[in-house]
Parts: sequence; C-alpha cells; structure tokens
Amino acid sequence: MEHITLLLAIVVVTALVFDFTNGFHDTANAMATTISTGALKPKTAVAMSAVLNLVGAFLSVEVAKTISGGIINEQGIRTEVIFAALVGAILWNLLTWLLGLPSSSSHALFGGLIGAAVMSAGWSAVNGSTVVSKVLIPAIAAPLVAGLAAMAATKLTYKIGSRTDTKSTAKGYRAGQIASAGLVSLAHGTNDAQKTMGVITLALVTGGVLAPGSNPPMWVVVSAGVAIALGTYLGGWRIIRTMGKGLTDLQPQQGFAAQTSAATVILASSNLGFSLSTTQSCSGAVMGAGLGRKGGVVRWSTATRMFVAWGLTLPAAGLVGAGAEFLTKQGPWGVAAVAVLLVAGSAVIWALSRRKPVDHHNVTADEIDDEPAGVVTTAMAAVAPPAPAGAYAAVADEDLKTTIPSPAPTDPAAPAAPAAV
Repeated sequence: MEHITLLLAIVVVTALVFDFTNGFHDTANAMATTISTGALKPKTAVAMSAVLNLVGAFLSVEVAKTISGGIINEQGIRTEVIFAALVGAILWNLLTWLLGLPSSSSHALFGGLIGAAVMSAGWSAVNGSTVVSKVLIPAIAAPLVAGLAAMAATKLTYKIGSRTDTKSTAKGYRAGQIASAGLVSLAHGTNDAQKTMGVITLALVTGGVLAPGSNPPMWVVVSAGVAIALGTYLGGWRIIRTMGKGLTDLQPQQGFAAQTSAATVILASSNLGFSLSTTQSCSGAVMGAGLGRKGGVVRWSTATRMFVAWGLTLPAAGLVGAGAEFLTKQGPWGVAAVAVLLVAGSAVIWALSRRKPVDHHNVTADEIDDEPAGVVTTAMAAVAPPAPAGAYAAVADEDLKTTIPSPAPTDPAAPAAPAAV
C-alpha cells in the first residue's frame, strides 16, 4: 500500500462510499418482505442483514474479477476515470433512494464506468461482448426467472397448506421468511460487495499498484464487506417501504416464496460470475409472489415507475460519469470540482429527504393508496384456481368477541312478541 498516491486514496475512499450507499439502497432486497409481514422488527432485520452481508463478502471473488478485468479495458484507463464513474453511480443511487425507487446499484456502477471510459478513451475502451453477456442479458433474465419461480412457489405453498391450520402455517412461514431473508442477505454480500472490490482492484491496476488480472487483496475484501454492512445497518427505509408495501401486499407464504426464489437466482449468478442486479431479482420475485396468490394485486403504477428507473439507470449514470470525466481531464482543478459537486449534490439530496423522513418507526405505515387490479392481475385471476380454504389470515377469537354484539336485555314487564304464524 506504500505506492498508493493521494488520488488513488481518494478513489478508494469514494468506492467505499459507493459501497455504503449500495448497502442502504439495497437493504430492501432482503428485508422488505420480512418487515412488511411482521416476521422481524425493522431494526432487528437490518442488523441481521448487515452481518450476513459482511459474511457473504468473503465467499467468492468471481463477480469482482468480472468488473476489474471484464467490463472495460484496463490498458490506457486513468485512475481519474474510476473516480468519475463512482461519482455517477453514487449520485444516481442517492436520487433513486430519495424517490423510494428500487433501482439497480449495480447498473449505476456499470453505467458510470462505461460513460467515463468512453469519455476518456472512446468506445474501444468498453468490452461490448462482456457487457451484453454478463450485464444486459442477466438484467432481463433475472427478474423474469425470479418472478416466475416466485409465482409458482406461491401457488405451491398455498396448495400444500390448504388443509392445515392458518395460524400455525403463518408462524411456520414467518420462520421460513427469516431463514430465506438471511439467505438473500448472504447472496447480496457475495454479489454486490464484490462489485466494489472489483472497482477498487481496477483502480489499483490503473495506478500501477497491482498487475492486470490480479485478485482483490484481502484488505480490499475486508473494507468492502465492512462498508456494505454498515450501509445495510443504516437501512434504506424509503425503498423498504416501496418493496414491502408499494408493489403488493404480501402474506408470510408469499414473502417466503419471493425471498427463496430471489436468493436462488442471485447465488447461482454469483457462482457463474454474472453481475446481475439483486434489486431487479428481488423486485421480480415480489411481483411474481403477488400474482401467485388468488386475489393478489400488483400496483402497476409503482411497478411502472420502477421499470422506468431500471431503464434509465445505465444511461443516466453513464451521462453523469462522462460529465465528471470531462472535468477530471482538465487537470487537478477538475478533480477538485468533481469532488465538490459530489459532496454538494449529496448534501442537497439528504436535505430534501428530511422534509418527509422515513425511518424504522414509520416504514410499515400504510400510506399506499389502494390500486384496482390492472390488466395483468385481472388476467391472472381469471385463469387461477379458487383459493384454498384457510388461505387468508384467520380472524382471531378476540376480534370475533368484540364484533358480535350481545343481545339487548328484555324488560320483564313488556308484553311478549306475538309468535310467527
């Protein structure tokens, strides 16, 4: 580490800041459904997710190698390019967090890298085949696969539990949700923490500290794991509300099916080195689980805004990254100007978020207006079999006692009512 220059140190710190924003931006992936169904209290959920994100960071480096030596060509790329790319990714993460939209932190990072690299060295600096095979195709396939798997799993869980006591199955599925949420958190650490490892490794290669093709040093693995864990513990409450309440209303059976399906897709992609979006995988699984229950409604207005954010993430982060790289090419004053713009933009977004704060106290508040079933939900409901008996939450005995009125007392002196003929 004795060869790390001041600029390289700034890039490493900025990468860890991105990792921190990635953590609180993507906490909803693992814990939104668990919190919304009441399986875990909000603070307990994010603490558990933080620990497992840290553990997951040590399990693999395949995704890190995809980023450090796959997305862009290392030769001829300056360290300032990595800095500019991170600025684009951080600002997009913060903006979508302010809006409560579960966009992809991964695609924000890729967009920033691509935009900054093209501004620096032209389109030849980008490995187009790698972008298509390991970024774009997984971006389309992952939410579809996770959604279909979650929909099938939801239908199966309701069918299996159709002849069992609703209360006992709800408790069992809540326990299953906790386990599956832990699996998603672990998977998130194996995928998203590695992206920051890859960026830092790429910066070290461009700075001449590491040889091209090197694996991330242990200090990089540890620092990236700690940064994403701290961000996760902070909790991205705005996005947790959207994922847990804004897309659909989930019951424990659906939450378990959604999280298990998403975790399976994420872990499989991490093993293959596909740097997919955990946000898109989990969002697709939540919508699939919503469609899998008879009578379930997916709020398509929220989903549409989310889809738009997904489509804008790569180009928007790319444009910001390209603009930041244009400034850094002007020399030291340009690098300083980009740093000032990053701090100022982050401060403005934070100030705007304080106007209507969302935290662990009000994250489960029901402020989402009911939305009528859309075309897709109506079509799914028309072909779905009837819901099994006991599929929905049972009414507690105490509630029955309070809602059934006692008969009014009769006056002994009053004449008896005539018998019906």
